[in-house]
Amino acid sequence: MINITFPDGSVKPFESGITAYEIAQSISPRLAAEVLAASVNGEIYDLMRPITADAEIKLHKWEDEEAKHVFWHSSSHLMAEALESLYPGVKFGIGPAIENGFYYDVDLGGATLTEADLPKIEKKMLELAQGKEDFKRIEVSKADAMKHFEEKGDQYKCELISELEDGTITYYTNGSFTDLCRGPHLRNTEVIKAVKLTAIAGAYWRGDEHRQQLTRIYGITFPKKSMLDEYLVLLEEAKKRDHRKLGKEMGLFTFSSRVGMGLPLWLPKGAVLRYQLETFLRAKLKEYGYLQVVTPHIGSKQLYVTSGHWAKYGKDSFQPIKTPQEGEEYMLKPMNCPHHCEIYASSPHSYKELPIRLAEFGTVYRYEQSGELHGLTRVRCFTQDDAHMYVRPDQLKDEFKKVIDLIQYVFKVFKFDKFKAQISLRDKVNRDKYIGSEENWERAERAIIESCEEKGLPAKVEYGEAAFYGPKLDFMVKDALGREWQLGTIQVDYNLPERFELEYIDADGTKKRPIMIHRAPFGSIERFTAVLLEHTAGHLPVWLAPEQVKVLPISEKFENYAKKVCELLNNSEIRASIDSRNETLGKRIRDIAQYRVPLLVVVGEKEEADGTVSVRREGVNVGTMSAEDFVKYVKSAVAEELA
Repeated sequence: MINITFPDGSVKPFESGITAYEIAQSISPRLAAEVLAASVNGEIYDLMRPITADAEIKLHKWEDEEAKHVFWHSSSHLMAEALESLYPGVKFGIGPAIENGFYYDVDLGGATLTEADLPKIEKKMLELAQGKEDFKRIEVSKADAMKHFEEKGDQYKCELISELEDGTITYYTNGSFTDLCRGPHLRNTEVIKAVKLTAIAGAYWRGDEHRQQLTRIYGITFPKKSMLDEYLVLLEEAKKRDHRKLGKEMGLFTFSSRVGMGLPLWLPKGAVLRYQLETFLRAKLKEYGYLQVVTPHIGSKQLYVTSGHWAKYGKDSFQPIKTPQEGEEYMLKPMNCPHHCEIYASSPHSYKELPIRLAEFGTVYRYEQSGELHGLTRVRCFTQDDAHMYVRPDQLKDEFKKVIDLIQYVFKVFKFDKFKAQISLRDKVNRDKYIGSEENWERAERAIIESCEEKGLPAKVEYGEAAFYGPKLDFMVKDALGREWQLGTIQVDYNLPERFELEYIDADGTKKRPIMIHRAPFGSIERFTAVLLEHTAGHLPVWLAPEQVKVLPISEKFENYAKKVCELLNNSEIRASIDSRNETLGKRIRDIAQYRVPLLVVVGEKEEADGTVSVRREGVNVGTMSAEDFVKYVKSAVAEELA
């Protein structure tokens, strides 16, 4: 017999070899019908995989991210089976679940695939799904796995198998399709009721532009057709809100192939937006006692060898810059923390000085694969609202909790009302990818868990998601369309202070190591801007809008009065300009709509005579008021938004 512990803490005995599906059946047949996967000691299991030792178990239904991941991963295998049926000889790269749906990279040989071919693949997938095909997990030797895929002529799977250890290899089969896969998967295909293949793209094998280009097919599936219908409506809305589209319409940013992929160019209005974001956060950081610093865009390679970043990420970074000096190498700065450690180390510190909080809007450079670049959300050059705090052990939790307060304030101002916190800890088994002592890791992890408990902040624990130098608290924000974005992070780090030999003189006169906290409420200006644009559909709050007010004279006769109004606004530090083009008022208002200017002021004969303005806010008539009162109105709106 084995003991199974449930999320509520209750424990029940079962026979060894029982499956999660059988456990669900023992609770209720309805639950068993709804469960899609299970977590067993934190690892996602197939429902039909035997459990042979005492375990903590959690059953996952569609509402859980874990269940969606299994559902979509299984759907990628179903699509692969359909492709193999329709395109004999097709070869397969990888086919993972992604945030919304799945994809599979395939080599169709001489065949070509277009958008017009997707409906027949969808039809075949549904036909196969209705066959109620079981997903079967099979453990296989390395030699047998290699032989199977060599006979199929699938060089992609053979390459993957060559890198695996014997005894760790598993197949999954569904119907006539067999794939190299760790799983987990659904019990069978019957629950896949609705299919939509959404896009076709090119993707280099293993992200290497020097290797074979494969066809990447994206799709999404659901257990109900009504869910797919709702998703497609959201997808259309998401297209309207795409930050790349809004950025172009609003004149915020652009990209240039001559400048380089993934390197955004901020246009004048976009630069204003960035400046407002920075000014907003700088003011708050001043209240919290942060010290602003500035560091170079490059650093000696040795700096990142010391920090451990070179060993961890060096091969995937922009490669070192060689100078005329023999053996001298620099790197484009991939992160700010090593520079800040050197600033801390530049002078001695007493325990009385701590905490020391160093903040910087620091631009960093990371070599993202070309196929992964996406607007402002995935770029090769971005600016972090970075800060690093150096604290004594007795200050750690209080300082950590202050950062939680700061991040929650940022979310409140930007109306990110729906968010959840995730405590990202080390992998329970594989410790090789982390640096530092077991003792320091345990202290850091305990500090984060206790800080969340003391703040009353519910947080989900995820193992294996920690940074290589320390655990962290990540904030996941849901936007207006219900999509989840990772914004804001706080990390506890005992290791970089060790590597950089950072010290302070304690009250007893001995030298001690400070603890380091990394934090970034925005994450990066680029990503935050992208998420904010999509969340608001470009309708930014008055305080943040690159242009707050547009002044429209009804005709050229009232242009001088419009200029006086505009001058008053600009002198009052309100961002305003005039649109006096020789177009009808209606056309000018429609044209301005693409820029999402929150406030429009119309002036004509009556307004000029009375010294007033006619005001519209987000397309709604506010009324007529004096120009001076309008200034107060704008100031009041800004104050209310930032309260």
